[in-house]
Amino acid sequence: MKPTERRVGYGTAIGYGVTDLFGGGAFAVIGTWLLFFYTTYCGLSVFEAGSIFAIARVIDAILSPIMGYITDNFGNTWLGKKFGRRRFFLLISAPLMFLYALVWVTDMSYWYYLGTYLSIELLSAMVLVPWETLSAEMTNRFSERTRLSGVRMICSQLGGLLAVSIPGILMQFTGKDNSLTYTYTGIIFACIFCVAVFTTWMCTWEAKDVREEFEPEPVTAGGGSLWHHLKSLVLDLFSSFRIRMFRQHIIIYIFSFTALDVFGAVFTYYVVYGLHQSASSVSGYLSVAALASVPSTFIFMMLLEKLNMSPSGALRLAYGIIFCVLAFLFYVYITEMAVSLLLFSAVFAIFGFARAGLYYIPWNIYSFIPDVDEIVTKKRREGIFAGVMVLTRKSTVALAIMLIGVVLEESGFVKGQGIQPESALHAIIGLMVFATGILLAVSFYMTFKFKLTRDTHRTLIKEVARLKLGGELNDCTPECQKVIKDLTGYDYQEVWGGSATRKTAGGKLAPAPGDAVGL
Repeated sequence: MKPTERRVGYGTAIGYGVTDLFGGGAFAVIGTWLLFFYTTYCGLSVFEAGSIFAIARVIDAILSPIMGYITDNFGNTWLGKKFGRRRFFLLISAPLMFLYALVWVTDMSYWYYLGTYLSIELLSAMVLVPWETLSAEMTNRFSERTRLSGVRMICSQLGGLLAVSIPGILMQFTGKDNSLTYTYTGIIFACIFCVAVFTTWMCTWEAKDVREEFEPEPVTAGGGSLWHHLKSLVLDLFSSFRIRMFRQHIIIYIFSFTALDVFGAVFTYYVVYGLHQSASSVSGYLSVAALASVPSTFIFMMLLEKLNMSPSGALRLAYGIIFCVLAFLFYVYITEMAVSLLLFSAVFAIFGFARAGLYYIPWNIYSFIPDVDEIVTKKRREGIFAGVMVLTRKSTVALAIMLIGVVLEESGFVKGQGIQPESALHAIIGLMVFATGILLAVSFYMTFKFKLTRDTHRTLIKEVARLKLGGELNDCTPECQKVIKDLTGYDYQEVWGGSATRKTAGGKLAPAPGDAVGL
């Protein structure tokens, strides 16, 4: 049986999804605790800590797209033919997960913390970029991709739950102000990540078996040179934004995830300095949200798969709830209202429900982008889209923390001080409530322009299959042409070998219909 004929059951989906314990957990820990850890236990100023994330972003801006290009073309190599162009990187990355423990060591120099954080950025690119492509490669069925995306996001939410609950549990044994809490956290997560990535390597497959079927592309003059590959990388990277659906999706994705990154990074300061509660309370509140997110992800998966709700409608539901939660937290601060633990827990359970949809839906949408791209380029470019997505995801975490560090520094925030000046408290509230709300409002607006649904995707898949079998462009129905225009941004006559194909393929026509792969 060919790999593309395999069916994706829940067992396979779990094996695929557990790697998001790393994707979701590693950066949930970083987003929630690392800035606090750096400034409280490592002797770094807010500005020094923020600069570490800024430097990492500059390097990652190059690294993730390069990794996507490498995985798209790794099948040309001996290793790619033997181990797979995507899964090979999972195999070699599993034992390297123990580098994560080195991030959470105290009493080291600034350069140590910079170096260890950069090593995690490199490792995450090696894992997440090829892994992100697998859902699009393993199946083209809407329900199975929805299942893969749903299970992986449940694993991501579990990672987020562990990220906030493990430190809280450890605090019961190490004390509330002990740096060993975070060191032990790093060691525990390193072990979890190692097992998860190796499990995914064992349970997944690629769209075609490169060990048996791969035929290398003809090498033209200069085709194997470094300059040729760099040129192709840049052309692929920028041409990905020529696809309308991807442009819209990346706006929704960046603004939504950055909003929650800002909220997560500042919420600890809000609780500790605004509400005068302990750091363990942060762990408790976020644990409730993370726990609620796990079944909530399944609920959103059913809304899309069984009730046929559009991704845009489900996103607007999530955004509306989060707007209400932000208003509640702002009211609690300005009125100094005493809130019972039960009420706070209920609010964060509702927040966890909405957050589950906000995280799940953009990543579910991502798996359909290569299908839209294929009718334009006649190629499968999962790797380049994964590279851009991973780059933007990691950028949201670090950029948010860097900007928060700058704002807090300018507002008069004093590291290690139990009581902060009023200007710093105002900055914390402004970031958590208003900056988060504005970012979400941009995404909310963009959902009204986004046209992907189960029906439009089915229409797209059928049309690509028809063209691959030699169908004529002139035989496409007006309804199908409108779907193609809404998703790609191009008139139907421009796709599948037309002017849009030449633009997005860097001036080169892609392979003939019968040579395309990935479906």
